Amino acid sequence: MMLTIKAIDSAKPKDKAYKLPDFESLYLYITPSGTKSWRYDYQFNGKRKTLTIGKYPYISLSDARNEKELAKQLLAHGKDPSFERKKSALLANVERDNTFKSIASEWHSSKKSTWSKKYANEIISIFERDIFPYIGNEPITKIKPLEMLTVLKAIESRGALEIAKKARMRCGEVFRYAIITGRAEVNPTAELSSAMAKTQSKNFPFLATDAEMSEFLNALKGYSGNILTRYATMLLIYTVPRTIELLTLKWSDINFEQKLATIDEEVVKKDRVHLIPLATQSIEILKFLQPITGHGEYVFPNRNHPSKPMSNGAILHVIRRLGFANRASGHGFRHQFSSILNEHGFNSDWIEKQLNHEEGSVRGIYNHAQYLEGRREMMQWYADYIDNLTD
Repeated sequence: MMLTIKAIDSAKPKDKAYKLPDFESLYLYITPSGTKSWRYDYQFNGKRKTLTIGKYPYISLSDARNEKELAKQLLAHGKDPSFERKKSALLANVERDNTFKSIASEWHSSKKSTWSKKYANEIISIFERDIFPYIGNEPITKIKPLEMLTVLKAIESRGALEIAKKARMRCGEVFRYAIITGRAEVNPTAELSSAMAKTQSKNFPFLATDAEMSEFLNALKGYSGNILTRYATMLLIYTVPRTIELLTLKWSDINFEQKLATIDEEVVKKDRVHLIPLATQSIEILKFLQPITGHGEYVFPNRNHPSKPMSNGAILHVIRRLGFANRASGHGFRHQFSSILNEHGFNSDWIEKQLNHEEGSVRGIYNHAQYLEGRREMMQWYADYIDNLTD
């Protein structure tokens, strides 16, 4: 005879624990202290086992019967209901502990030793102000692209486009960190850049998409003007120095064996030289130019005054002749470089070092050696990335 709610409520504790059977090995277990809990007995691999479903009245009679049916389905598929319940509980605990906030905080702790205190505080402030209040307590595996986009759009809505962009890139790093450490499988920020407002400098226009950059590179490939300015523009894209740093580059600054270019302190206007790792593509350009200008001092000499460097306006002239005036600029290539590498998860300190942004300090000088090998790898990756955009 199946149990009724009346029979359950009227059941009293006894000196010893006893069972009130329901149906198909489901029963209510009543202890001497009066605790009532649902249990289900079953056979698995020839052994008798018991699944504890939960306490009554928190688990009602109908809920207990539903849980029993679910257990029967698991058994029909060769699965142990007790083991599956424990596994689900464990995964729930892991999911509860692996919130976006907890993993972001862990990621930030792992990164801040490589950042300045000011920059580390800036990043965590963005998370605490704009991200954590909305998705901080959510399991990182549950966050979807639309939800992430909504959070970022809220930042954009107050006109903080640069902060929104930085938040997207840093959140992307958190998701990639979670993937690497086995606590997530998907990065929901990966495809969001095209859905966000573009931040474009009025003074330094840049090519905001791969399609635009591909268009420019193919136009540059077919450029019929001065060959030196064409290769100067290409080398500027591969190496991303400031335009004046490239055009005042001397042959004595090039170390082909070490694949390095050294920008002098006087040029960078800082208290140390700036080292630029040269990708294979950059070395090939320089070796091509060596028979042409290698007899002089400058890699890119002025056409009318060979003892002087090429004019700063030479590359801008190429950009204009290609039809990209107000769409691209020498400085814009640096902006694009930063955006692409940050989006692909490269070390932000390597990127800043390559752009020569950090202050001239003991830490900055030390980091030249610390980051050089990482920057070599990064610059080769970037040169290959640029080549893949060319038909």
